[in-house]
Amino acid sequence: MYNATTRANGVPSATADGTDDALYRKISRRIIPFLFICYVVSFLDRINIGFAQLQLKQDLGFTDAMYGLGAGVFYIGYVLFEVPSNLLLAKYGARKSFVRIMLLWGAASVVMMFVATPNQFYVLRFLLGVFEAGFFPGIVLYLTYWFPARRRASVMSIFFAGVMVAGVLGGLLSGWIMRDMAGVLGMKGWQWMFVIEGAPALALAVVGHFWLQDHPRDVAWLSAAEKARLAADLGDGGTRTGHVSAAGLRNPRVYVFAIVYFAMTAATLTLNFWMPLMIRDFGVSDVVQVSLYSVIPNAIGAIGLLIIARRADRRASHPRYFAICATGGAIALVALTTHPASLVAALALLSTATVLLFAALPIFWAIPTTYLSAEARAGGIAVISSVGITSGIVSPWAIGRIKTATGSMDDALYILGALIVLSVFVLLAAVRNRPQGTAQ
Repeated sequence: MYNATTRANGVPSATADGTDDALYRKISRRIIPFLFICYVVSFLDRINIGFAQLQLKQDLGFTDAMYGLGAGVFYIGYVLFEVPSNLLLAKYGARKSFVRIMLLWGAASVVMMFVATPNQFYVLRFLLGVFEAGFFPGIVLYLTYWFPARRRASVMSIFFAGVMVAGVLGGLLSGWIMRDMAGVLGMKGWQWMFVIEGAPALALAVVGHFWLQDHPRDVAWLSAAEKARLAADLGDGGTRTGHVSAAGLRNPRVYVFAIVYFAMTAATLTLNFWMPLMIRDFGVSDVVQVSLYSVIPNAIGAIGLLIIARRADRRASHPRYFAICATGGAIALVALTTHPASLVAALALLSTATVLLFAALPIFWAIPTTYLSAEARAGGIAVISSVGITSGIVSPWAIGRIKTATGSMDDALYILGALIVLSVFVLLAAVRNRPQGTAQ
C-alpha cells in the first residue's frame, strides 16, 4: 500500500518519486554501505571454500564427492536455523541479531584453518551455516523497514552485486594468499586464506553494535517530518520490532516462491562453488591465473545486475524481467556444455550466465515482499530463503557426484538449465492474477 501520491496500479508518480528521492538517498548512504561490506565478507567466507579446494583436496586427500558434501552441509545448518533467526530479528531487533551472527560466523570461518579430516570439515561447515543463518533474510526483512516495494529490486541488487564483489575479491586475494602465504609460520596457503578472510567479520560485529539501529523510528539522523514521510510511503511501516507472527508460514504462495528460489540458488551456487574448477577445465592450470580469470565474470556480473535491476524497478515489471534473465542465464549455462574452443568464448558464456542469473535474484526478491503483509514478512521471507537455499545442500553434493562419476559437469548443467526454465513458468503462474505492487 502506498500513499496518496501513488497511482492506482502501485507505481509511484514522477512527482512523488522525485520528492522522496532525497529521503531515500539519505537512508541509503547511512545503512547500505555498512550492510554491503558485511554481506561481501559473509559471502566471501561462504564461497572461499571454492578456491580452497584447489589445494585443500590434495593436501587432505579429499575427493570431489567429499568436497561437494562439505560445501553442501553448510546449508543444512543454514536451513535449520534461518526461520528462528529471522523471527528473533523481528522480536529483538536487527542490531543484536546482526552482531551475534557476525561474531559467530567470523569465529567459525577462522577455525576452518584447523581442518584435518573429512568429519572436521563437515562439522565446521555445518556450524558456519548455523551461525550465518538469518543474515541474508535478515537483510531482506530489514530493508522492508526502510524502502517501499518499488525500490527494493534496485536496493537488493546492491547486495547481489556484493556477491560479485566477493567473487572478485576472492579471485584477487585467495589465489595470492594460497600461493604466497604457503609455508609462513608452517601453515598451508589455504589455512592462511581462512584466517585472513574470516577475521574481518569479527571487527564488523563490533562496529555494527554502534552503527546499526533497529527501525527508522529509533534513529536520530531522520527528522520527524522525514520519518512521517517514510511511514506514509511504506503504508504499513514495515514489520515492527518486537512483533512476531507465524502468518508467513501459513501462506501457500510463500512455498511457491520458495520453489523458484530453490532453482535460482542451485544455479548461482553452482557458479560460486565450481567456477574456479570450470575455469581450470578451460585449460588454465596456474592457481593464481584461475583466480584472476574468475574476476572477469564476477566484475561483469556486478555491473550488469545493477543496471538490469534498476531498469526492472523503473518499468515496474519484475516478473517479466525475472523471466527474461532466468531463461537467458539457463541458455548460457547449457551452452557451456558445447566446450567452446577458445578461452575467450568460454569466459564470455560464463560471464553471460553470471550476469543474467545473478540479476534475476534481486528482481525475484522484489516480488514476494509485495505479496506479504507486514506481520507475515519475517516468517515468510525466512521460509522462502530457507526452503529455497536447500538447493545448497543438494546441488554441491549432486554435482560433485556427477563430476566424479562422469568426469564432466555437462549433465549437471543440463539439469540446472531445465530447472531454471521450469521455475520461470512457476513464478509467472503464481503472480499472473495480481498486479505488481499490491500487498497481501
